Amino acid sequence: MEILFKVIRQQQNSSPIVQTYLLEVESGNTILDCLNRIKWEQDGTLAYRKNCRNTICGSCAMRINGRSALACKENVGSEIARLQKTPSPAREVNALPEITIAPLGNMPVIKDLVVDMSSFWNNLEAVTPYVSTAARQVPEREFLQTPQERSRLDQTGNCIMCGACYSECNAREVNTDFVGPHALAKAYRMVADSRDQETEKRLEDYNEGTKGVWGCTRCLYCDSVCPMDVAPLEQITKIKQEILTHKQASDGRSIRHRKVLIELVKEGGWIDERKFGLHVVGNYFRDLRGLLSLAPLGLRMITKGKFPLSFESSEGTQQVRSLIESVEEVIRSGD
Repeated sequence: MEILFKVIRQQQNSSPIVQTYLLEVESGNTILDCLNRIKWEQDGTLAYRKNCRNTICGSCAMRINGRSALACKENVGSEIARLQKTPSPAREVNALPEITIAPLGNMPVIKDLVVDMSSFWNNLEAVTPYVSTAARQVPEREFLQTPQERSRLDQTGNCIMCGACYSECNAREVNTDFVGPHALAKAYRMVADSRDQETEKRLEDYNEGTKGVWGCTRCLYCDSVCPMDVAPLEQITKIKQEILTHKQASDGRSIRHRKVLIELVKEGGWIDERKFGLHVVGNYFRDLRGLLSLAPLGLRMITKGKFPLSFESSEGTQQVRSLIESVEEVIRSGD
């Protein structure tokens, strides 16, 4: 079949342009196969990253038709099928299929599909992603774990650092202090590791302001694009639970975060993010310093069109409220 590949190309400090390439391909050809052919047969100046071509190294992550993915994993047939399921009034009936390729988001472009991943690696380093055994006596051979202890690390251990989740993260787009889902998924691996001796300090660090777990907006994009099913949002939620377990009720914001979350879900099904920040960080307008700390983030959200101007309750709110109240009643009764 003939496919039009629209590649978003860009040099540093310049505006992006769209360059179109026509290829005769098979449905089983991967996107990386197609990019290789474009580079080898049509345009040797096209820049992109690749390495193993076996879906394990993460080098070839890029945006394919608007979502971050590995070019060596996605193929032409599945992309065309996905596009055909998406209604588009502008699409002509007999037009050639189009696949749009763009660089990862939330990182500056170096050239074409190659991005500067410095912030990605720096934020990973910020969570200290190394097992600390400084407080333990070093054994003669190795630090041992039971199979059960090791199994807690399986999911997060699958991360290949491709940057797909970081690219799609809405929180990172408006809050440059937020370390990102990749870093927090790795952070949970450290919290869950039975050999690590810095759990208390880690939880304090991950609990700090909006650069840690409380900066996550729970948009679920990180989970939806992860090619290895690491589920970063799930790992962030586990860290939150660990923080709540270790913290005392007097610590305030972390406990308030949980209570406000439940209140807003009961109220509208969906979470009204406007109230969420004001109630948790601003302590129901009683914490002036907390309110002022939200101002820069709020302005960035407004300028980037990420600030919700209205709120509508979700369908089934009454059923959700009834379920939560039933659970609360069971907890109160001690049953």
